[in-house]
This record gives sequence, C-alpha cells and structure tokens, in this order.
Amino acid sequence: MLRMDWTRGNYTISDDPARLDHAAIRRFLGGAYWASDRPAAVIERSLEHSVTFGVYRDGAMVGMARIVTDFATFAWLCDVWLDEAHRGGNGTWLIDTVLQHPDLKHVRRWLLATSYSQSLYRRAGFEVVEDGLYMIRRVPYDDPG
Repeated sequence: MLRMDWTRGNYTISDDPARLDHAAIRRFLGGAYWASDRPAAVIERSLEHSVTFGVYRDGAMVGMARIVTDFATFAWLCDVWLDEAHRGGNGTWLIDTVLQHPDLKHVRRWLLATSYSQSLYRRAGFEVVEDGLYMIRRVPYDDPG
C-alpha cells in the first residue's frame, strides 16, 4: 500500500501506521459508545491488521479512521473519531481522503455501522441499509474462539 500524507492548514492526514498514537486511540475508544468494552490488546490487534488514517494537528493525533478491506470488493469503515475541538470540516475531509485513496478508491462495496453522524456519511454517498441483506454475528471479547 502507498504511504501518503495530505495537508490542509495545520492539519495532516496520514496513512502511515508508524505515526499512530496508540495511547490516544485507546483513550478515545475507551470512551466511545461502540468500543468502550474493547480490551487494549484487541484494539492493538485491530490496528495491526487494518488500514489506518490518522488526523494530526501540529504533530498531535486528534482523530482516526480504520478500514478493514481486501482492497478490491469490500471495505468496512470503522473507529472513525475526531476530538471535538477539531471537528467542523475535518470529518468530511477525513472520509473523503479515505474514499479517494489510490489503493481504496476502486473498492466496490463499503459498509459501516453508526448511530451518530449519519449525515456526514450520507454526504460521502453512504445510504442506510433497510433491505435486511446484512447480518451480524457477535462473539464476546473473552471468548477464545
């Protein structure tokens, strides 16, 4: 995968996993409604096996998006967050950057799950799924299998 940075004003988006601030990610996800029960080891493993885009202001990490993908037919957009003080356009820029990345822009089907900020994702072309096509299986984190 290409490693790229995009800059706008004092902000940078980078797909370089070496730049990620793992402590900031664990701190944010620990307070997120969708990930508050995720153990630190699970967060770390998910980062190792995903494409990540960090958002940075003056070198400090202020947001992220994580993508699980095969780079051809499917991508799952997840763990999208921005510190509240850095919203107001940066979320749209982050999603647009992810979707237009040279290694991801030809992916046929994108999926995400959210009960928050659906308008942000609608602007990027996502639609609410109501046809019953998608199914989910959940396994508790403490299950070794």
